[in-house]
Amino acid sequence: MSDLEFGPVELVLAAFEGDRPNVGVIEAVMSLVDAGTVRLLDLVQVSRSESGELSFLEVDEAGITVGEMDMELSGLASEEDLNEFGSNVPPGTSALLLVVELRWAVHLASRLAESNGYVIDFLRIPAPAVNAVVAEARAVSD
Repeated sequence: MSDLEFGPVELVLAAFEGDRPNVGVIEAVMSLVDAGTVRLLDLVQVSRSESGELSFLEVDEAGITVGEMDMELSGLASEEDLNEFGSNVPPGTSALLLVVELRWAVHLASRLAESNGYVIDFLRIPAPAVNAVVAEARAVSD
């Protein structure tokens, strides 16, 4: 079997106050892309008005600059995805819906597929939770 063209893809919804993300957020995404850790496939700004109305803008329509990025699968996030993720955005808030391919996992996914294997479960522990547990463990050991 040949290597898979794409690795696993994740949709990540990152909320922020106001109608634009801090430039540091875009820089962080771009550093992951530049390092080859992820490939940015799609990026949509999701906003919810104070009255609860959702609106969606592809990144180029939202006026957010992401460098010299060619998102070859722009539009990959479906209307259903946008509405489902958008339901989590609080009124008066905006978010970015990032569709990223996990480039680090392409080889593993290819080998699993080759051997008829597959991932049956995974759990993501949010960074703030990990840091809180580590800080608490360090405090106890000191």
